[in-house]
Amino acid sequence: MCEQSIPRRRSRCQCRLESSIRNAVGEAGGAEMSDLSTYRENLRAWLRANAPAPTPTIDLNAAKAFQACLFDAGYAGITWPKDVGGQGLGPEYQQIFSEESSDYELPTSPFGLGMGMCGPTLNDLGTAQQRTRYLPKLLRGEEIWCQLFSEPGAGSDVASLQTRAVRTDDGWVVDGQKVWTTNAQFADYGTLLARTDPDRPKHSGLTMFVIDMRAPGVTVRPLRDMTGHAPFNEVILDSVRLPADAVIGEVNDGWKAAVVMLGHERVAIGSRGNSKTNPFDFDGVHAMARDLNLDGDPAIRAGLADLYTRERVLDLFNIRVGQETSAGTPPGARGSVGKLAGTMLARLAVEVVSEIAGPAAAGWEPDDTRADAVALGINSTPSSGIAGGTNEIQRGIIGERILGLPKEPSVDRGVPFRELKVGTQR
Repeated sequence: MCEQSIPRRRSRCQCRLESSIRNAVGEAGGAEMSDLSTYRENLRAWLRANAPAPTPTIDLNAAKAFQACLFDAGYAGITWPKDVGGQGLGPEYQQIFSEESSDYELPTSPFGLGMGMCGPTLNDLGTAQQRTRYLPKLLRGEEIWCQLFSEPGAGSDVASLQTRAVRTDDGWVVDGQKVWTTNAQFADYGTLLARTDPDRPKHSGLTMFVIDMRAPGVTVRPLRDMTGHAPFNEVILDSVRLPADAVIGEVNDGWKAAVVMLGHERVAIGSRGNSKTNPFDFDGVHAMARDLNLDGDPAIRAGLADLYTRERVLDLFNIRVGQETSAGTPPGARGSVGKLAGTMLARLAVEVVSEIAGPAAAGWEPDDTRADAVALGINSTPSSGIAGGTNEIQRGIIGERILGLPKEPSVDRGVPFRELKVGTQR
């Protein structure tokens, strides 16, 4: 695999990162800028030589082999600590990787949740043993992770979940049901949020665990969506046994761990770079308008300008959050800003593409791969306003935690969970 290559497309902005951080580097930063340029050139050469040709479906073995190739070359876990197999570099290097790799369709999607959410949370809250055991294998692509939060009766209000974990002499026994679990069909491990004390208020009786997705009692069932694909799953947990050392963080303090993970999730979703093969990237939308001779239409040009501006602003916001995180300032509630902005950007792209394509957006020839991708994107984009917390939830978080607005009224604060009427609990 590591000897395959695909042609490189023209970069959208070769020096975007260097120009955006030049002020931070200052007069003494010449050597650092030179290092960044060398890093970029070396990465370009490596991608030309090693990026595999795109495939219509995920080949898990090929994806794992490529992730191992990334790891061996020093391009996995670029900002992760060195003691868990990362490179220990700053976010500017990760940004360079995101920009240069957007020329290719890299088969790294199976590792997205682990890299963006589960791994960072384990790095923040896990024990030394957990970090050493799980993070290097995640980076090398040896193990795939998923997140088990949402339930049929606990979506945006995750703290209302009813999956129970009961303590035993040697660990825990878990019973319950999770839903909308991405990657569960091929995950090796997951981060599970379960209720460990129903006599406490709903936010304070939760615990986060590492769960072996191959353990007896774990059943994964695919959920097919309107695109015809099955990216999500429901997971049934029937007397699943977990060891005592499976706890992430502290017992009954799982909401803190959940907030940490949701912060990482929203940053990951909001900062997810566009591939230049993506028809909803600005370059792809602009190319479509040009191919259809519509790039001179005033209304289309206005939509393109809006799309470019929002895409660029989100890029710069993510660079800033990455730099501040590297300097020791966690993203916190600002992760909701990136997540909301990313969702709104995706919806704007769909609107502009639909205006450009017109009736053709609703139908296409069987061999028209670009139109097929457009139709798939139009159908799948609405879910971006739900996954990782709805837009309404993000606005509430931004209002309360960033702008200091009054909290939403709540009638269940301080009430023991077993007294609440939630889900199937009546």
